[in-house]
Amino acid sequence: MSIKSINPFTLEVLKSYDEMTNEQIDHAIEKAHQTFYSWRKTTLTERALILSRVAEILRSRKNELAKLITLEMGKLIKQAESEIEYAASIFEYYSKNGVDFLKDEPVEVTVGEAFIRKNPLGVLLGVEPWNFPFYQVARFAAPNLMIGNTILLKHASNVPQCAKAIETIFKEAKAPEGLYTNLFVRGSKVTKLIADKRIQGASLTGSEKAGSELAMMAGKFIKKSVLELGGSDPFIVLEDADIERTVALAIIGRTVNNGQSCIAAKRFIVVEKIAAEFLSKFKAKMKTLQLGDPLNTTTELGPLSSEDALETILEQINKAVSEGAKIETGGKKAALKGAFIEPTIISNITPKMQIYKEELFGPVASFYIVKNEEEAITLANDTDFGLGGSIFTKDLEKAKIMANEINSGMVFINHPTKSSVELPFGGTKRSGYGREMSPLGIDEFVNKKLIRVLSEDQKL
Repeated sequence: MSIKSINPFTLEVLKSYDEMTNEQIDHAIEKAHQTFYSWRKTTLTERALILSRVAEILRSRKNELAKLITLEMGKLIKQAESEIEYAASIFEYYSKNGVDFLKDEPVEVTVGEAFIRKNPLGVLLGVEPWNFPFYQVARFAAPNLMIGNTILLKHASNVPQCAKAIETIFKEAKAPEGLYTNLFVRGSKVTKLIADKRIQGASLTGSEKAGSELAMMAGKFIKKSVLELGGSDPFIVLEDADIERTVALAIIGRTVNNGQSCIAAKRFIVVEKIAAEFLSKFKAKMKTLQLGDPLNTTTELGPLSSEDALETILEQINKAVSEGAKIETGGKKAALKGAFIEPTIISNITPKMQIYKEELFGPVASFYIVKNEEEAITLANDTDFGLGGSIFTKDLEKAKIMANEINSGMVFINHPTKSSVELPFGGTKRSGYGREMSPLGIDEFVNKKLIRVLSEDQKL
């Protein structure tokens, strides 16, 4: 079977790759396993040098790689260029800070000496999604390579050219063979890989279903796992918020990456006093978004990643309407070739509707009206997800209190949820567990080994 790269704007097949055979997969695992024994003995300075070279190559090839992202999954070209720069900054961040992050941590004792040393675990399996094909890989690979682990990376099947490009970049950076290996395999083979004794941990960013299957296998074989799954982030607007500014940020929060981001604002929860004004201005902005070729810098909204993604979200919208929800704007396939959907706002959603419980992965906003902050928090928490969320108000102290009451891994005040290399990223509930990025991102796949030292004449 082949893995195909399909342009979601033109719907043409760009390139095909053969799926790896079982023998090729076994060879890749063994090579990563053997490389681990030499890589773990390298100095932190040597590891940092490889990461630094990767960052340099990413930046030097930014335009070429950004175009590859746009062609494979439809991201607007300017956002694709920003993603390459962001991925480079992650490799650079761990290159510059990894030595400090991995320093021994002294433990206070009354006799002798004790400290925690962070040792690598071995070969790690990463399962990464298509929506940020370089950034997602960077945030998993960079800290773990700095630790001394080696990486096997199963990328999403619809971005194989991006997947291959990343592996090539490591080769250009003079990384040892087996340090970072791309696996052209189907998702159905992933869980079987975890059973392999040579693989010591796994990280997945993706769907609840895929995350559940990976976690089940990791648990069965007693291996560490980190999951970053879906999100249904609340975007709470209080009555004292600056409406013009908040609407502008609502557009960004809902349509960034063509609406296909786990941390995109998805549920817009507005207090009733300003709800009509907010909705009117929100609709007006959504209606004027310019759809078109994502390679054109004037385009404001590109296609979804695939025709399957378009079909899924249209089914969700139609189901909601059949159950009584109201389409405020949009709701249909856009009149363009490619996987385009009209920018959409849906209201009159009740807890009995299927859409109330689901994640909407595209430029489709759910709109809710609440009486006060208490109702806003209750609604924000009434979801199985817990990734991010945002609150908009001039009262920062009130916002901090509300943020503490929202059950999610991240809450932003007066800005939509946004990732940044120095900030920990991750969720709770069915949005997953574990943290990536920041100093916390280097603490997941390590053996925090206690070393206790006593001289011959000391006693415990």
